[in-house]
Amino acid sequence: MHRLHAIITGRVQGVQYRAFVRRHAAALGLTGWVRNRADGSVEVVAEGDDALLAVLERLLRDGPPLARVDGVARLLTPATGAFPDFQIQREP
Repeated sequence: MHRLHAIITGRVQGVQYRAFVRRHAAALGLTGWVRNRADGSVEVVAEGDDALLAVLERLLRDGPPLARVDGVARLLTPATGAFPDFQIQREP
C-alpha cells in the first residue's frame, strides 16, 4: 500500500479532469483527493494497492477526451490511511 502524489500539467482544467479522476479512483477502491491548482495544473493524492495505483497513474496520463496531458510528476510514499474515500477538493 502506497500513496501516489501527482501533479498533472497541460489542458487539465475546465475539461472534467477532476470528475474523471474521482470516478476512476473510486471505482478502483482508492482513497484520497483531486483538486485544481492556481497554476492551471491538477493535483492528485491517492492511496491504495500498488497495482491499482499504477492503473490510476496510466489513466492520469490519458485523461478525459477533452484534456491534453503534457506531463505527470509523481511521488510514491507509504500510505497513511488518512482518507475515508476519494473526493474532489477546492483549490488551496
